[in-house]
Amino acid sequence: MLKKEAIWREILIQARMNKKAIFTQKELAAYFGFSLSTVFNALKVLRAANIISVSGRNFRLESYQKLLYLWASFRTFRNDLAYSARIALDPKKIESSVPPDSDFGLYSASVLLYHIEPADYDHIYLYADEARIAEIFERFPGADLSSKNPNFFILKKDQWLTRYAEMPLEQIFVDIWNAPEWYAKDFLKNIEDKLLP
Repeated sequence: MLKKEAIWREILIQARMNKKAIFTQKELAAYFGFSLSTVFNALKVLRAANIISVSGRNFRLESYQKLLYLWASFRTFRNDLAYSARIALDPKKIESSVPPDSDFGLYSASVLLYHIEPADYDHIYLYADEARIAEIFERFPGADLSSKNPNFFILKKDQWLTRYAEMPLEQIFVDIWNAPEWYAKDFLKNIEDKLLP
């Protein structure tokens, strides 16, 4: 995941969770350990699209919805794909077999963390550090890593995702926006209803 995506995600989460609308580039740079120029560049497209307004030392988020959709359109979670496999198990069995401290993404996260399950799903996505991938696959000795029809995916966990107690709903939304499964649209609609009341 790119640094600007981490910044956009943080702005969205702060806006939803803490009703925060005013930010400074300096505070975001300090929070992430980024240079001011990195933050400035991340905000360029937001400024151009009138998603934020800049005044003096700070900027204001003008549209949570526009930022969410911009990030969803920009996001390419397939770039973060570390492994995929075919596992001949029921989705619920796969979920219960992964290590207990696993970070579920997409549909599993929607259902297990936020109780949003508008449709059945048969693809499981996890976020994991590279060092944990072998441990995860040890739980699935029959996994077919060369399958042309995978149903189990491991995405590289970005270093900033660990700052959140659970998978942010914004992350789930933008990832599902980019997912190819036919039932993604049902999940998107229900998550939108929660994010954009």
